[in-house]
Amino acid sequence: MQAQFTTDALMAVAKRPPQVFVSGSGSWLFDEAGMRYLDFIQGWATNCLGHAPPELARALGEQAGRLINCSPAFFNEPAAHLASLITANSCFDRVFFCNSGAEANEGAIKLARKWGGRHRAGAYEIVTFDNSFHGRTLATMSASGKPQWSRLFEPKVPGFPKAPFGDLQAVAGLIDGRTAAVMLEPVQGEAGVIPATIEFMQGLRRLTEEKGVLLIVDEIQTGMGRCGRLFDHEHAGIEPDIMTLGKGLGGGVPLAALAAREGVCCFEPGDQGGTFNGNPLMTAAGLAVMRALLEPGFLDEVARKGAYLRQRLEQLAAKHGLGEVRGRGMLLALDLATESGPLLVERARERGLLLNAPQPRLLRFMPALNVGYGELDAAVALLDGLLDESGTR
Repeated sequence: MQAQFTTDALMAVAKRPPQVFVSGSGSWLFDEAGMRYLDFIQGWATNCLGHAPPELARALGEQAGRLINCSPAFFNEPAAHLASLITANSCFDRVFFCNSGAEANEGAIKLARKWGGRHRAGAYEIVTFDNSFHGRTLATMSASGKPQWSRLFEPKVPGFPKAPFGDLQAVAGLIDGRTAAVMLEPVQGEAGVIPATIEFMQGLRRLTEEKGVLLIVDEIQTGMGRCGRLFDHEHAGIEPDIMTLGKGLGGGVPLAALAAREGVCCFEPGDQGGTFNGNPLMTAAGLAVMRALLEPGFLDEVARKGAYLRQRLEQLAAKHGLGEVRGRGMLLALDLATESGPLLVERARERGLLLNAPQPRLLRFMPALNVGYGELDAAVALLDGLLDESGTR
């Protein structure tokens, strides 16, 4: 007999639909009633290889049979392998593993502040951006520029002056003797999938070098192949000082990372840690994901599929008189021109398509990186049918 449960026992921290999901495979999710859904949310871009990918399941099963956790007070093999792969394929020299993107960003803030204390006479401020999203800890909420949080959980952590996204002159005006770093998402996800231009990214790198402060890229959502390169900042050809990773790094399991260049790494024993950080089970999952992304041709195919999805969405927008398509790679948004996003999300779910509307006027698309072309076509066709119905535009 199946154990009885109620969703009422879960704390109400999100507006959830009634479906209870029980299994998944690739781009598809299945609920307790047996209905299947084409999933273009994928755990908010965490399931980069889709649901229940065999390489990830195999890595977790094999590692669980060997060693799950030996304490972060000791080295373990999967963590060392994964850190080595990240540094070998980036401009960074050292990696700290943790459990969530917010925790990685919290670590980046702490590292930048300690570096500022040592190298810039106690500088502690980090310039961030309007409408940015960096996590849900008190410090990362304070760093975020999300308007809805302006009066939530007061008092906020001080030290995060905000600039308009894309305004290099405004950033320059905020940098002074108290500034330790500038921190940004290369693509602002929650704000509506708004990419920083290549020129802005390159300008930020020049500005921070001229001013002697650090550049931190929050690649929690944009990293791990999501935007068609292993890390999105590679599109601009720059080398940041600190990078944070999460979401796709674990392929769906709780894993995040803080990566930094050697000259920035000033943590001392006891400054940073966590009971589960870098445990063998989660880093074995990350290692499987990283190896899959580094397979010859994988990221090139992600870029091709991203371009194909963009083209299909642009055709859809032209047909229905909608707005622009924004984003890079497999992180795209469709501007709806009206606040019909939540209604479209609900109707799409009823028809078996899972979408996300981070803002009322747009839809966000975050399919698995290995989604099939037929699945991309199916999602666009279903959305096309919904837009054909009255009242959705």
